[in-house]
Amino acid sequence: MKTGLDHLPAQKQRELDHVLRVIFEEFKAAHADAKSHRRRGKIIKIILYGSHARGGWVDEPHTAKGYVSDFDLLIIVSGKDIADRQTHWQDADERLIEEQLAGRLRTPVNFIVHSLQEVNNALAHGRFFFMDIVRDGIVLYESDDRELRKPQPKTPQANLDMAREYFEEWFPAAAGRLDTARYVMEKGRLKEAAFDMHQAAEFLYHCLLLVCTFYTPHNHNIAFLRTQAERLDMRLVQAWPRGSALQRYMFTKLRDAYVKARYSSHYQISVEELTWQAERIEELGRIVHTICTERLAALEAEAQG
Repeated sequence: MKTGLDHLPAQKQRELDHVLRVIFEEFKAAHADAKSHRRRGKIIKIILYGSHARGGWVDEPHTAKGYVSDFDLLIIVSGKDIADRQTHWQDADERLIEEQLAGRLRTPVNFIVHSLQEVNNALAHGRFFFMDIVRDGIVLYESDDRELRKPQPKTPQANLDMAREYFEEWFPAAAGRLDTARYVMEKGRLKEAAFDMHQAAEFLYHCLLLVCTFYTPHNHNIAFLRTQAERLDMRLVQAWPRGSALQRYMFTKLRDAYVKARYSSHYQISVEELTWQAERIEELGRIVHTICTERLAALEAEAQG
């Protein structure tokens, strides 16, 4: 795998150095009081992937779209238990957000964490997401210089069958959750509708990621899923306008609905807000359908030789 960052501006390289310091500080703090088996856990590799690794990042915060490409990082750890995000990585996630809000980081950061065994298993099963990381990713840190497992691509027909199965499962499920959201909204159960709106958007992102990469993070945060999806196809940016504070607030309210609409007595949402969200989710669905249909057609062409 590659190791050089010469294609990145000096500012970006300094930011990545800062990101690594934060990750290691928070990892150390999370394990300061760990029992012996957890204390032995370690970070094996940190790999930059996505647009900043390939050299096609977007940095347009002041345009109508207001889009800035994130740093995408794969953190590989020694054991599956260490990969649990809620237990071991929540503080690192929050600290990186704080660093950005404080102005010490200009580029947003998203990371996923998997054990070495999980990554090697994914490569052995020909999952595009991890094969792309091996092909394009840049190693920022490693405590073990052993190469990852050699990717074992599936046959073209197997790729088509798997992608089609994912699409036929997740796309109708997303449409069903949007229908449910509209139904309960008409009944005046607005918080239930907010949760179902969230689920519709989440399912659409899972659908696209699975069809296109055979991988989706075990994560309900649609802001995180949105970033993972948009790095695959910039058409998805059109679904969620970012040009105004109100538009960004509306998406944040949808993101928060996964927990707050169910458990917080303070969460409030109006019919007008839900209607706006439904319109944007419809647009997201149209774009996801287009991208997935194109992907399936390409895989079918490969399967037919």
